[in-house]
Amino acid sequence: MTGEVVFAPVRALAEAIRARRLSPVALAELFLDRLERLGPRYNAVVTVTRERALTAARRAEREIAGGRYRGPLHGIPYGAKDLLATAGGIPTTWGAAPFRAQRFEFDATVIRKLDEAGAVLTAKLAMVELAGGMGYRQPHASFTGPGINPWRPDAWSGGSSSGSGSAVAAGLVPFAIGSETWGSILSPAANCGIAGLRPTYGRVSRHGAMALSWTLDKLGPLGLTADDCGLVLAAIAGRDPADPTSARRPFHYDDRSLAGRRFRFGVLEGVTKGCEAAVIASFERSLETLRLMGTVEEVRLPDLPWELTARTILWAEAASAFEDLVEAGTIAELTAPEDRYTAYARDAILAKDYLKALRLRGVMARDVDRVLAGLDALVAPGRATAATPLDVEFRSAVGGMAPDPMGAIGNAAGLPAIAVPNGFTDAGLPTSLQFMGRAWDENTVLAAARTYQALTDWHRRHPPSG
Repeated sequence: MTGEVVFAPVRALAEAIRARRLSPVALAELFLDRLERLGPRYNAVVTVTRERALTAARRAEREIAGGRYRGPLHGIPYGAKDLLATAGGIPTTWGAAPFRAQRFEFDATVIRKLDEAGAVLTAKLAMVELAGGMGYRQPHASFTGPGINPWRPDAWSGGSSSGSGSAVAAGLVPFAIGSETWGSILSPAANCGIAGLRPTYGRVSRHGAMALSWTLDKLGPLGLTADDCGLVLAAIAGRDPADPTSARRPFHYDDRSLAGRRFRFGVLEGVTKGCEAAVIASFERSLETLRLMGTVEEVRLPDLPWELTARTILWAEAASAFEDLVEAGTIAELTAPEDRYTAYARDAILAKDYLKALRLRGVMARDVDRVLAGLDALVAPGRATAATPLDVEFRSAVGGMAPDPMGAIGNAAGLPAIAVPNGFTDAGLPTSLQFMGRAWDENTVLAAARTYQALTDWHRRHPPSG
């Protein structure tokens, strides 16, 4: 019974809670035990929020018993990437040794909205230090140790939302909140064989979240299924006066039946260049399934410096975001050796180059929107490789420096994308498939991913639960 609950999708847990077949308190205690007992195995947890969780779970149980049901997240435990502020004396470390004792007196807006939905915060989850903002090159760039993949103890869980990925995959929490500037939601989702949704830039308030790159950062959910991600996004999306970049565009999750729906998918020319063989094999098999769902056509984008543009923006904004840390010399206290000096090079980026990149981003966004206007989604491998070994630098790993046009385009243009599992390598590591859509069209990419998961069973496969 425990195994069935641990790997149950959010909707199934919600139905059991609402029918009072499952106690929110018992559920919280189950996941708190797993976080405390198994979290260290994966270097997935920074702080278990036991007292806060049990208080919230008891409140949820009373409310539901009294007929006040808030919705599908009511009484559902979750974990939050440790760059989200939490009140009550709970540390918010940003994954970095210099901030191990950092505390805030307020909750990030995402945490507050999940509280309002009745969700139960059970843990602050590990991450790459400063969300990878210093340019880390290997999995050990965190004072909590490398994120360990639940599928193989010698493989990485992904970055920078490493703990969010491994905690969901290992059944330590039903869902988690991560952040993405470039790949930090889709990467751990792909490595760990779960679903991860990167919303449109501005869809979710970032108030109370560590800033890495103001014009690229996004917050989003990781769960076992695409449907889980849709349910969570519905709770956290929306305008927030505390975040002027949050958009006045309401989001209502369309979870109606998809029976009979047909999709039109596009594949960028050469999108599998540099991918490892197992990733390509899984992608080609996925294309066969996608053709059962609709049409698949090859598309081309103009020859623009997609990756260089996105990286220029990221590097320049990160240099500004962590200026005080660098100038104070505190950067020397970071865990990864390369993180102690990489930021100095980024100070050399010229203002005119940053402004040129911002102008180019507008061109890129218009060009990709023209292509997406005739499609429901672009599809591609979630990552070029399966999870890399813990003892190998990314630059040395097979395919570690493969081009990432989807990541560059999606993040520079602020487009929504979701990664879902689509196979395994011979070594037993997950591979993934991503769907990327037009700005503000999360419902379409969620619908495509849900339909794909209805036709496959990769999301029902889980590592040993412990």
